[in-house]
Amino acid sequence: MNINWRSHITTNPKILFGKPIIRDTRIPVDLILEKLAGGDKKEDILEAYPSLSNDDIIACLLFAAETVKNEVIYSKAS
Repeated sequence: MNINWRSHITTNPKILFGKPIIRDTRIPVDLILEKLAGGDKKEDILEAYPSLSNDDIIACLLFAAETVKNEVIYSKAS
């Protein structure tokens, strides 16, 4: 599967204070990630948000993975 998350996710300072959202919606990426983390199945999310596609949900996961991949976390010395 070769999905470019950038074609599904956007930001706009005038929409939800610039939070990443699914393109052409007001559905924030973090909402989808929280639902998946909470155990919701993709099918349930797609039913609850009919404007979303399966690729939109995968794009959210890819966005999260890339964001975390570029993070540097420093642990405190003991």
